Amino acid sequence: MTKKQTMLKTIFNTIFVNTFNEVETQTSNNPQLDKKVITILLVVSFSLIFIQYFGNFQFLISTLKTIKLNGLANGLNSLQSNFPNARLFQLTYWVGILITFYFIIPVFIIKAFFKDKLSDYGLSPKGFFKNYKTYIVFFLFMVPLILLVSTTESFQHKYPFYNPKGESLFPNFVIWQCLYLTQFFALEFFFRGFMIHGIKKRFGFYSIFIMMIPYVMIHFQKPMPETIGAVFAGIILGALSLKSRSIWLGIAIHYSVAITMDLAALWQKGYFD
Repeated sequence: MTKKQTMLKTIFNTIFVNTFNEVETQTSNNPQLDKKVITILLVVSFSLIFIQYFGNFQFLISTLKTIKLNGLANGLNSLQSNFPNARLFQLTYWVGILITFYFIIPVFIIKAFFKDKLSDYGLSPKGFFKNYKTYIVFFLFMVPLILLVSTTESFQHKYPFYNPKGESLFPNFVIWQCLYLTQFFALEFFFRGFMIHGIKKRFGFYSIFIMMIPYVMIHFQKPMPETIGAVFAGIILGALSLKSRSIWLGIAIHYSVAITMDLAALWQKGYFD
């Protein structure tokens, strides 16, 4: 076996085999109704529904008018009209919705109903640097794939979400990247923190694959290669979260890949020429 094969086998065992063995020993076989699991899966379902619809600013305005909150609707419309950058407003609003349903509501459920510590749901910084080599390997593996996919028209049409055409990267593109990083924190907490660590005692290692399904589905509006990649990313990031009991490595991986995608798209469009 070559050195490269040995390294890949070690990484596979670390991420999957060892994680499976550790988590399965903690799985609950209690036959009683698990209200916590039911609550988490319902919160996940409704959160994704509300994000899908209320992520559209005009849907929010229409809903407010339907329930006769015309004053609030007009105020929000005025805020949008007076915002100096229409695209950045839309993205800022979208990130606000994501933070609300990916982070704020799950945190409220954890603290108010479960009475649990947030560190039990992946927010503990412990274990982050322990797996830094995995981060480096994963990122280096993704870079050539990103560069390859960035040559496609569908990729360049989709990314970056904020296209700094005709302007410098500062300040708007930089502001967007800060918002982008924040939404990745919320997303990782929702899928790899709240969901995985909330149901792992019932489903053990298989909680990764339960989480993977809705995670892949939020990619349906993106280019097909990225959606297919979400299957593998969901599994790997889920396993890393279970292994380390932390989402921070996942945030680092996810955002590093995302900003590389944005910069690759700008490069292909000739922005840096």
